[in-house]
Amino acid sequence: MIIDGSSGLTDQLLVTIGILLIVAGLILASVSIILLSQRAGNSRGRGGAVIVIGPFPIVLGSDKEAARSLLLLAVIFVVTLIALFLLQIV
Repeated sequence: MIIDGSSGLTDQLLVTIGILLIVAGLILASVSIILLSQRAGNSRGRGGAVIVIGPFPIVLGSDKEAARSLLLLAVIFVVTLIALFLLQIV
């Protein structure tokens, strides 16, 4: 779907939708962290981060499995962005 001025969606509406999606994501992440922290047991936490600079993902992980999962997600993300850029859909 290509959005232009004649489609009925104004720039303000798109900005509002984007902000609402960001807020919903933050709320979902906060609730999941709270629920997981209340779970009983001595489970070791795993985590990681992805920093994307241009088309190059930098992956940081607490163990190999977390790093592999994040690397796969980062590659999918970068390939999708490059494809969208080349197709000029965005």
